Amino acid sequence: MLGTVFVLLRLIDRQDAVTQRYFTAITQADGAFIQLVDAETAVRGFALTGDPVTLEPYERASADDLSFRTLAEQETQSGDARLVAAAQAAADAGRRWNEEFALPVMEEVRTNGVGSVTTDEIEQGRVLFDDARAAAETYIDLLRDRRADAVDELAFWTLVGAGTVTVLVLAAVALGIALWVTLRRWILEPLDSLAADARAVSSGDLTHPVAGVGPGEIAALAGDVERMRVALVDQVQVLESSRSEIALAHELLTEQAEELRRSNRDLEQFAYVASHDLQEPLRKIASFTQLLQKRYGGQMDERADQYIAFAVDGAKRMQQLIQDLLGFSRVGRVGGEVTDVDLASALAAGVDNLSEAIAESGAQVTHDELPVVRGEEPLLVQLFQNLVGNAIKFRDPSRSPTVHVSARRVGESWELECRDNGIGIDPQYAERVFVIFQRLHAKDVYEGTGIGLSLCKKIVEFHGGRIWIEQPDGEGTSIRWTLPAADDLSS
Repeated sequence: MLGTVFVLLRLIDRQDAVTQRYFTAITQADGAFIQLVDAETAVRGFALTGDPVTLEPYERASADDLSFRTLAEQETQSGDARLVAAAQAAADAGRRWNEEFALPVMEEVRTNGVGSVTTDEIEQGRVLFDDARAAAETYIDLLRDRRADAVDELAFWTLVGAGTVTVLVLAAVALGIALWVTLRRWILEPLDSLAADARAVSSGDLTHPVAGVGPGEIAALAGDVERMRVALVDQVQVLESSRSEIALAHELLTEQAEELRRSNRDLEQFAYVASHDLQEPLRKIASFTQLLQKRYGGQMDERADQYIAFAVDGAKRMQQLIQDLLGFSRVGRVGGEVTDVDLASALAAGVDNLSEAIAESGAQVTHDELPVVRGEEPLLVQLFQNLVGNAIKFRDPSRSPTVHVSARRVGESWELECRDNGIGIDPQYAERVFVIFQRLHAKDVYEGTGIGLSLCKKIVEFHGGRIWIEQPDGEGTSIRWTLPAADDLSS
C-alpha cells in the first residue's frame, strides 16, 4: 500500500515537472532569448541609421519582466545548482552586452550622430552578444535536457504505476474469488438450506425438520426456527383440539341470538296486543266509574266518594299508561314513510299539540335555525312533543318556563339540544331517566307514566342517533341527541 502511494506521488511529481515546471521555464527562456536577439538587432540598426524607431524592440525588451535575470531568480527556488548557474550566466552576459555596448553606442549616436561608432566598437559588441547568446543557448539546452530526463522518468513511473495497478487488480480479483468461495461455502449454502427448510414449513409442512448447519450464528438461527416450528406444531394441535369447541360455541351463540330475536318479537307483539286488548275494558271501567261519580256523588258518605275518585283516577292513569305503552311498542315496528323532515316544522307541530299546556303554564318555546333530516315525521313530532312537554311538566314554580331548541353540525350528523330552565336532573340519574317506567318523583307530585324519555331514546336510536343528558352550566336541563344528516342518509 505504501509502495503504491510512493509510485503515485512520483508519477504526479514527474508529470508536474514535464507539463508545468520545465515547459514554463523553456517557454520563458525562449521568449527572453528572442527579446535579446531583437534588442541586439535594434541597437545595430540604430547605430547605422540613427532612427529612434528602430529602438522599439530594445525598449520593449527593457520594459518587459521576461529576462534572464528574472529566470535566474526563479531558478534559485528550484534547488538545481546547474540551472541556477546557467541562468545566472545568461543574465550576466546579457547585462554586460547591455552595459558595455548597447547603452554606450546609443548614447554615442544620439550625441555625435551616425558614423560616430567605430568598427572596433561594433566588433566588441558582436563578441559580447555572442557570449550572451551562447550563455542563453546553454541555459535553454540545459532546460531541455532536464525536461527530457523528466519525460524519461515520467515514462518509467507510468510503467511502474500501470504494473502496480495491474497487480492490485489481480490481487483484488483473487481476493474477491476467495471471499466468494468462502461466503458461498460458509454462509450462502447454509442460508439456502435454511431458507428451503423455512419455505417447506411455511407452505404447511410443519413436520419438516429444520437442520442446524453452517457457522455458529446461522446454526443458532436455524435452531430458533426449529424451536418455532415445534411451537407451531404444538399450537396447531391445541387449535385443532379447540376448533370443535369453538364451532359448538358458535352454534350455541347463533341459536341464542335467534332465540333472543324471536323473544323480542314476541315481547313487542305481546305489548302491542296486551295494550290494544286492554283498551276496551278500561274504557268501560272509566266510563262507568265516571257515571257513578256524576250520579251518586254526594249521595253517599265521604269515604265512598273518595273510593269512587280513586277508581276514576286509576282508570285514567291506566288508560294513559296503555296508550304510552302502545306508542312505545309501535316505534320501529310499524313502518312509516321515510321522507325529508324539516325539524322546524316538526317542532312547530309538537308545540301545537301542547298548546293548552303552554298556555296554562305561560311557557315560551324558541328555536334556532333547524336542519332537514331523513326520517319518519310523526316520530320526530312525537320526539319534540315529549321533550318540550317534559320541560313544561318539570318547570320551576318560581319562574315561567322557557324552552330553546338549537342544532349544530358535528361531522356527518346534526347535534340538537333542548334546553329549559326547569328543576333540572341530578347527574347521578342521567342514564336512569331513559329507562322505561323509571320515575324520579312521586306520581302525586308530577303526573306521568315514566315512558316519555324512554320513548324519545327509542325514536332517536331508530333514526340512527343517540341521546343523553348534558350537565348545563346554569339552571335547568339540557337534553342532547344526534340525527344523521339528510345527505348522508340519502346516499
